[in-house]
Amino acid sequence: MMVSYLPTNIKDALELRSQKSVVPYGGGTDLMIEAEKNISYLFLHKVPEMKKIKEADDFIHIGASCTFTEVAKNPLCPPILKDAIEQIAAPAIRNMGTIGGNIGNGSPKADTALVFFATDAKLRLMSKDNERIIPIKSFYKGKKQLDLKSDELIVEVLFPKAALGNYYYQKVGARKALAISRISFAGLLKMENDIIVNCATAFGAVSDVVIRREDIDALFIGKTINEAKTLKEAYLKAYDEAIVPIRGRVSEAYRKDVCMNLLKDFLNINGI
Repeated sequence: MMVSYLPTNIKDALELRSQKSVVPYGGGTDLMIEAEKNISYLFLHKVPEMKKIKEADDFIHIGASCTFTEVAKNPLCPPILKDAIEQIAAPAIRNMGTIGGNIGNGSPKADTALVFFATDAKLRLMSKDNERIIPIKSFYKGKKQLDLKSDELIVEVLFPKAALGNYYYQKVGARKALAISRISFAGLLKMENDIIVNCATAFGAVSDVVIRREDIDALFIGKTINEAKTLKEAYLKAYDEAIVPIRGRVSEAYRKDVCMNLLKDFLNINGI
């Protein structure tokens, strides 16, 4: 028999999470497809502490129970995140699906997770007796494998404000709308006084986890555009070796080619 819990504040939610064997339930747009009878769900859409979007310190704080629609309509929503959300499924799904659910599902195809990887966002995880903030890259340990303890909840995403600015986002699917990602790519390039101070890229739906290689992107940091051009071949070669698609609905060769083409387009648009 399915058992449901509906806490109305974070204290009760964490108390239930610590005492019961429950599956956290965000929007449920993925869970309802695989509905099980003998399971207990912890519904989180009535927890006000997880429905807030605010700006503080160096971050935009996005509550994990905020729906895609709520995030996209909020004036604090960064354009790159808004672009990704507008290409997620249909409006009805965007009205139900949540940021926390998209992350907690553990899929490398998660559209918002790609953006959070590219921008080096962090997650606030809470349990009844503890709280920790970790980079999203550390949260994913493999396909459907998360650094989430049995008594923890994803409470909010910390989106770095410094990541805002010049960005590139592309999602490739089977059709132009309402499609699951076959490949997705996000890139950011920030210049200060003609010097590249930030270069960040991420590839989704290619491997078990979103591919984010700071070590390769670092080749361009501290360089001018002309200096970056001289490093372009080495940069592309490094990514050519780093991107090894796993088996999927479309061929590995196709996804590899698309990844490299999107990366080249990102560089070309930025004059590299």
